[in-house]
Amino acid sequence: MIRYSLVCARAHEFDAWFRDIATFDDQAANCALTCPFCQSTDIQKGVMAPHVARAVPETHAAPPPQSRAADGDGGGDAVATSLTEKDHSDLREKLRDLREKILATTEDVGERFPAEARKMQDGDRAPRAIRGRATLEEAKALIDEGVAVLPVPGEGH
Repeated sequence: MIRYSLVCARAHEFDAWFRDIATFDDQAANCALTCPFCQSTDIQKGVMAPHVARAVPETHAAPPPQSRAADGDGGGDAVATSLTEKDHSDLREKLRDLREKILATTEDVGERFPAEARKMQDGDRAPRAIRGRATLEEAKALIDEGVAVLPVPGEGH
């Protein structure tokens, strides 16, 4: 089994397990992978750090919570990491609160987000707190241009 960090076109990050490298490649090519946050099938490998198994397993460490990834029939090889365990309820509540605050204090510019952010960066628009939608490529380009962007937690639900 191999675990990949994945990212969808809307910049949602999640982990999934695959039988082998070819299984990921086949599922990605056939749009059989689905983002657990927005159901996008445009999935790419994210930045990953290697994991080296220990000779003696740690008995005090609990395995990470997992749920089956949505792949149509529920019988695919990918497993997405999920924050569904009771231990994570505080984290989920804090993320909900943060999202609500962001939504209450920002202007939704929708698909115009990349253009509006650039106009503010260039001084063509007065600075204001905005939110909207951008593809992963658009978000990366904005960051490369020095525009600060941050995904909204829980966006797409």
